[in-house]
Amino acid sequence: MRVGFIGLGSQGGPMARRIAESEYPTTLWARRAASLEPYADTPAATADSPAALAERSDLVCLCVVGDADVREVVTGDNGVLAGSKPGSIIAIHSTVHPDTCRELAALAAEHQVSIIDAPVSGGGRAAEAGNLLVMVGGTTDAVERARPVFATYADPIVHLGDLGAGQSTKLLNNLLFTANLATAMSTMDLGKALGISPDKLGEVISHGTANSFALGRITSAGGTLDRLAQHAGDLLRKDVSLVARLAETAGVDPGVVLNAADATLGMMDHPR
Repeated sequence: MRVGFIGLGSQGGPMARRIAESEYPTTLWARRAASLEPYADTPAATADSPAALAERSDLVCLCVVGDADVREVVTGDNGVLAGSKPGSIIAIHSTVHPDTCRELAALAAEHQVSIIDAPVSGGGRAAEAGNLLVMVGGTTDAVERARPVFATYADPIVHLGDLGAGQSTKLLNNLLFTANLATAMSTMDLGKALGISPDKLGEVISHGTANSFALGRITSAGGTLDRLAQHAGDLLRKDVSLVARLAETAGVDPGVVLNAADATLGMMDHPR
């Protein structure tokens, strides 16, 4: 399988490198030529447009930031669909609204191209180590054809159901992580007010039944949300807003988890 990759950021870059250094012929595209320079030591080729990349690819992986970026890369002038061959696959690794994937799938079907949603979790280090988590939605045939490529950078790879299921699952994961930040941070603040050292409290909880990934991010950042707010505040606000819209459209009450996530966004000065 020939693979194209678009979106060479802190997470997408290591994913692309793992593919390029495997047995799969790989083509890369980026808006800025400088973004391609770190991959000069790999066997990857480069293309001058998403369409040209798609012409050389059986599977195109997208790891750009948001819904608008995905739409532009797929459907814009010289976009992926303009160069895609019948029978090829587009994998959306970005975290976007499930409806975005469904809308693009309807357009792709006119070209006999399949779309699967495959958002990821774990960050660049997990991709480098080959143990990124991939949450996949789409037809079994398309998912199984893409799975060996995903396996170059991911374990586990979980097929969750029809198109959109991967995005919904990723959004729920990020909603809970955001909510956990509020409960962990408020616990640390309460402990400090009661005379307990934040460092010691963090050490104890990290070895107890209340441990969480969110707590670890707070303690590693010196006991505040400042660093997370700077690097992830906008993304967390986007994801919480998306899942809130999903719940509203479905007519369901998201419950306390959304309230806690909103509390975190307030602490970060990134209210939705």
